[in-house]
Amino acid sequence: MRFTRRGFVRLVAAVAANLGFSGHGTFAQTAPAANGGALDPDSTIWLEEPSKVWMDAYPLGNGRMGAMVFGGVDSERLALNEDTLWSGYPRDCTNPDALKHLPTVRKLVLQDQDYQAAGLECKKMQGPWNETYEPLGDLFVELEHGEAATAYRRILDLDAAVATVAYRAGEVAYRREVFVSFPDDVIVMRLTASKPGALTGILRFTSQLRASASADGKEMVLAGKAPERAQPGYAPTEPTVLYSTMAGAGMYFASVAVVEASGGTTAAQPDGSMRVSGASAVTVTIGCATGFRKFDLAPDIPLDQVIAKARSAAVKAAAKPYERLLDTHRADFRKLYRRVSLELGARGNLGQDAMLPTDQRVEAFTRNADPALAALLFNFGRYLLISCSREGSQAANLQGIWNTELIPPWSCNWTTNINVQMNYWPAETCNLSELHRPLIALVQDLSVTGAKVAEVNYGTPGWCVHHNVDMWRQAAPVGDAAPWMLATWTAWNMAGQWLCAHLWDHYAFTLDKQYLRDVAYPVMKGSAEFCVGWLIDDGKGGLTTCPSVSPENEFIAPNGKTADVYHGTTMDMALIREIFAHCVEASKILDVDAEWRAKLVALTERLPPYAIDPEGRLLEWGPGLVGANLGTGHSSPMYPLYPGTQFSPRRTPGLAAAAQKLLEQRRQVHLEHSKSPEAGWPGAWQAALWARLGDGNNAWEFVQAQLVHDANCNLLNDCHDTHPPELNGARRPTPGALFQIDGNLGSTAAIAEMLVQSHNGEIAFLPAIPDAWTRGKVSGLRTRGGMEVDIEWASETASTATVRAFAEGSHQFRGPKGQVLRGIALNGATGSLPPNDGGAFTLALKPGETCRFTFAS
Repeated sequence: MRFTRRGFVRLVAAVAANLGFSGHGTFAQTAPAANGGALDPDSTIWLEEPSKVWMDAYPLGNGRMGAMVFGGVDSERLALNEDTLWSGYPRDCTNPDALKHLPTVRKLVLQDQDYQAAGLECKKMQGPWNETYEPLGDLFVELEHGEAATAYRRILDLDAAVATVAYRAGEVAYRREVFVSFPDDVIVMRLTASKPGALTGILRFTSQLRASASADGKEMVLAGKAPERAQPGYAPTEPTVLYSTMAGAGMYFASVAVVEASGGTTAAQPDGSMRVSGASAVTVTIGCATGFRKFDLAPDIPLDQVIAKARSAAVKAAAKPYERLLDTHRADFRKLYRRVSLELGARGNLGQDAMLPTDQRVEAFTRNADPALAALLFNFGRYLLISCSREGSQAANLQGIWNTELIPPWSCNWTTNINVQMNYWPAETCNLSELHRPLIALVQDLSVTGAKVAEVNYGTPGWCVHHNVDMWRQAAPVGDAAPWMLATWTAWNMAGQWLCAHLWDHYAFTLDKQYLRDVAYPVMKGSAEFCVGWLIDDGKGGLTTCPSVSPENEFIAPNGKTADVYHGTTMDMALIREIFAHCVEASKILDVDAEWRAKLVALTERLPPYAIDPEGRLLEWGPGLVGANLGTGHSSPMYPLYPGTQFSPRRTPGLAAAAQKLLEQRRQVHLEHSKSPEAGWPGAWQAALWARLGDGNNAWEFVQAQLVHDANCNLLNDCHDTHPPELNGARRPTPGALFQIDGNLGSTAAIAEMLVQSHNGEIAFLPAIPDAWTRGKVSGLRTRGGMEVDIEWASETASTATVRAFAEGSHQFRGPKGQVLRGIALNGATGSLPPNDGGAFTLALKPGETCRFTFAS
């Protein structure tokens, strides 16, 4: 059975009509959609039961504040977060004894080849544990219905960023809407009923932190203090959470809710809750604030000022009509979300799976891999990035902005050996360039704290960062010499160079020369200066790094034992080559630092070439060394292929082939253990790697794995399979699924990479389309060089691409695989075909010009 789009809309509207609502706020349909009609299967997540656990709730956010909406009937829960609410305060995390151990490490590696001893010596260079991102609290709404609920739906409209709950209780139809507004900086919840006076219940604040709740007739206040210390769950010391009464030793926080009850009354209760009686509609407007000031300043803003800040936003927004708050929020969100759209599959003839609730749709995908669900996954990733990273907010952390645990997995921090970088892979390609700014701001801060780490730990100029970062921009190696904190995590000091790739990409996509001069280049130069000081002579006329690790992997040493500390790993050399190249290019563009530029070029020539083993695989360490964990999720040695651009099947075919052989080996080893492809963030990385290799079918295999193995009922990435509950032998504070947002955001980036690529001076259309994607269209993707791209394809033999130029330049374009350029229209006028060299052609465009290409086999 097949459904046309019009038939699908009529069917869903009929289901919605059974709920008995009419008019806005009183349910004319199941959920709002982009056109004001019924559900859009590409932009709607919907389920037929409330969430029983936090992981199944719907995420909402405005970058600074987040809410997980459970959608309960008798008891609704909004789990609240504020992105600056962290334990701790600024402190010196460097280890003053670290530098004296560096010569010993280098001797053990380079002379004695005692790699196990070198790893133990590296522990002596570690600093303290990082701090923890904390949950603010919960707002509960406990309603008195009198009858059981029927016709239940809960919907997350990605296009409007609104979570909706609808159900009936007897003759009364209830509706609840929740959104988090960026323009008004508040969380808003609206409850309505079809019968006047049908809303009665209790609203209450709670928190796991040390806090108290109070209320008067119109407002509710939650106020408290964050811990002085909250060490990760795998730290051996107790107590894990430590509070202090000293101002600044743990920040104050507050949430203020203004409650307006139409047609009813509100009354404060002795326990700090508020009772609503006999209302027809209730609007709750919530402001949140903390005592955080800056990463290097004590968070000592007094509690009364924190409460006043939270109240100010809530009161100001509550004075506006609900419709205006909602309309302003939707318009703001859609300016970002609607820049890009994607349809996969035969959109004029929807399959019946597309009309299923999302949990059933995911289950059906295991039997029928409908590409349309991948479009929803792609759009959900864009939705999440908009929701957790806005201008002025903190960068998206391991869980974006959402966290419910006092001691969350990995402290819910910024893990910089892949995870935070992957969070931002879709920012530029998916036309969300300004959302990259929070990460750029984080890197700027780290260049300050990282400068002291470079000096104290390594005696070098510039700045460096290790694998864990917290709110206070800790850049030193963490671990406090714990037995299980291996050097493969803590001794990796190249995170700054990887982060700087994002600074360069932001320029490459925007061509903002002032940003390059004022922001990116000074930070990149400091990162390169660290590399210049960190490189040492390898005894053969070349340069190497020591100690050097390949993130979260170990090798089999010549003595047959596992080890993780070596010198000059492939990952190190790739990142150093890249930061040197970007600094050289930036200095040319800005016409500065000619002597410095020449020095970097000379040093690059002394870096060792990439090595390939006898089986044709790219080496991760030195010759003869084999990975101890070949199934690791970290594809670190393939970095030059993706997200880097040093390897290319056309420009460097030998190195690309060697990377592919290593990628194939990793997949085979993983399949031998799990019987299924890698999912979560490792699978997203592998999907992007296959896309760079131009292999759409293999890329699609890993996108499918995300949906088959790691997609929760609400499409959040459940990485339980990737990271078991014991967390590498350490304790878990709570059981259940394990959420990491990078799997969602990385999947979106990988899908974008299958649709368009723009590196090494070439813009490629549909470079990695799998056989299953027989038709589709995408609009609004961005490329390096300041181009925006729309592509449509209806078969394997015909497609069109439209590009809009935002900067002047000459661009090389490549048509879809197996197709050549058949027609060109510049600014609507037919033009002559440029020379076509193996499917590639060059065209000069000026800002504002639009060009439409037609391809055929």
